[in-house]
Amino acid sequence: KSYEVTAYFDNIGGLKARAPVRSAGVLVGRVKSISYDNDTFQAKVVISMENQFKFPADTSAKILTAGLIGEQYIGLQPGADDKDLTNGGRIEFTQSAVVLENLISQFMFNKAEENAGSKKE
Repeated sequence: KSYEVTAYFDNIGGLKARAPVRSAGVLVGRVKSISYDNDTFQAKVVISMENQFKFPADTSAKILTAGLIGEQYIGLQPGADDKDLTNGGRIEFTQSAVVLENLISQFMFNKAEENAGSKKE
């Protein structure tokens, strides 16, 4: 009733096993497992997809957050390939989770740089 595909991410944020996998807002699968890959130094995410949902082989996956501080889930964006993802396939195009702390620190760093630059003038 389902097939499995794998995706690798540099940062999964707070993604957990059993998290929803959605496309166009529709639940199409769930995260089956998350592990660390010692060869790629990335998080390996195994996704269980419902058989009724077919996606092109060049589909992309990104980790999103429901609302401002809601649960994290995987969003799929279908590609245009003629071939579909199949059991044991891999989603090659991924985008890691946006970590709020990283955004805040980057914003603060940029502001500090702006202030330092304006004081020199």
